[in-house]
Amino acid sequence: MDNIIQVDHVSMVFRMDMSRPSGLKDWVMNFTTGKRDIQEFRALQDISFSVKRGEVVGIIGRNGSGKSTLLKIISGIYKPTGGSVTLGGNVVPMLELGSGFDPELTGRENIFLNGAILGYTKEYLSRRQDDIIAFSELGDFINMPIKTYSSGMMMRLAFSVATVVNPEILIVDEILSVGDEFFQKKSFARMQELMSGGTTVLFVSHSLPQIQEMCSRVIWLENGGIRMNGETNFVCAKYAAQ
Repeated sequence: MDNIIQVDHVSMVFRMDMSRPSGLKDWVMNFTTGKRDIQEFRALQDISFSVKRGEVVGIIGRNGSGKSTLLKIISGIYKPTGGSVTLGGNVVPMLELGSGFDPELTGRENIFLNGAILGYTKEYLSRRQDDIIAFSELGDFINMPIKTYSSGMMMRLAFSVATVVNPEILIVDEILSVGDEFFQKKSFARMQELMSGGTTVLFVSHSLPQIQEMCSRVIWLENGGIRMNGETNFVCAKYAAQ
């Protein structure tokens, strides 16, 4: 199998302005003198790994270890401050479901809006909208504005749009807790269907049982670096024992 994802020496540094003037005088002084307290936060440091076509790779680590930042770099949302990412296929990121929705538009209208953001054509979405609506189980609510939806309803619609096709690379960040228990099981089954069809998956989850069931390999991130990269059960056992 050839590599479909190649991550080479990726680093990410966020620069944060810690200047907090206590009043107008301080603000004016900071502005006129250019005095600012800039601090750097290194989210990722020299990350390198590859993923073969059709692999399902889990990414684990404590909060703040760099998991979400890494996925956003691979998805093209962030540009790394160092290193490079090379992709050999189209990417569907499932990171912040519903972030591309317009609350004033109906669910049906948002299918076309969100689908366009993901790169689907209007013609394709027109053909598949009935499948998307059926999977989301929103019924007549599909013609109501998104602002009337509960968070669970919005997530169900976003998941349904994102998984309407078989993407070559699927990037998933903690989305299998969407909706009620029945919809979670259906979402999990849909994920397994995509994986069995040859989709390459990067999967972040705090649930080790989910990781162990779905992934053939695991990358363990710690303090912005790779602590371990290897066979799923071995890495998960080491992670659980810490």
